[in-house]
Amino acid sequence: MSTLCGRAVRRPWGVLMAGVATIAAGGSHWGLAEEPAPAPLAVADEHPELRRLSPDHAIWLDAQRREVVVGGVVALADGGIEVFACPERTKEHEAIVATRCPARLVHAGLLAIGLEPGGPVTFRPEYVAARGPLVAIRIRWLDAAGKEQECRAQEWVRNTKTGAQLDSDWVFAGSGFWRDPADGAEHYEADGGDMICVSNFPTAMLDLPIESSESNEALLFEAFAGRVPPRGTEVELVLSPAK
Repeated sequence: MSTLCGRAVRRPWGVLMAGVATIAAGGSHWGLAEEPAPAPLAVADEHPELRRLSPDHAIWLDAQRREVVVGGVVALADGGIEVFACPERTKEHEAIVATRCPARLVHAGLLAIGLEPGGPVTFRPEYVAARGPLVAIRIRWLDAAGKEQECRAQEWVRNTKTGAQLDSDWVFAGSGFWRDPADGAEHYEADGGDMICVSNFPTAMLDLPIESSESNEALLFEAFAGRVPPRGTEVELVLSPAK
């Protein structure tokens, strides 16, 4: 056990793996019973051909292709960002995509396709980048004419210093857990918003393996205006092992 911002941090991977086993057996609940989920929106089953990881959230598993498919919506089409994607009702003011599922389900999905988390960024006594297996992220959506579009997530992220698109893949750092001393409930850190980050956070589920500040005055990345479709556009993220 270690500490994070004065809180106890744990990594109960056994709980996560038990949830993955439930999913693999055809179940829909992944097992972190202590974590209360927000009231879900009605989410249609857009992929009946795939295994749905939760009846209340937009997330599916394609075991054969080793892909996790996550539904969401464009939250920010212009401006500085700290995260590429966050669960809805968390960090939409600084994220390009808000997903219709919590980060913990995406984590379980990545485990189910064979990826094992590495470790989050550390800053003391010196900076050590987040580590873990590389994860490729593709985005799918319909344009204004109703035509299907697809691109790499990097194409929607612009480097504010160079003007070029993001040139790094994300790594599966794995975030962490903390136990609330008030009631003993255990929480997955990335559910607070740090699902797929472009600024370095110890709580990130996916992070960049490069140094990237969270300071408003030094944000390294922004939404790539002109490439990101309008706010409110329905999208899907497809996560898979990077080749």
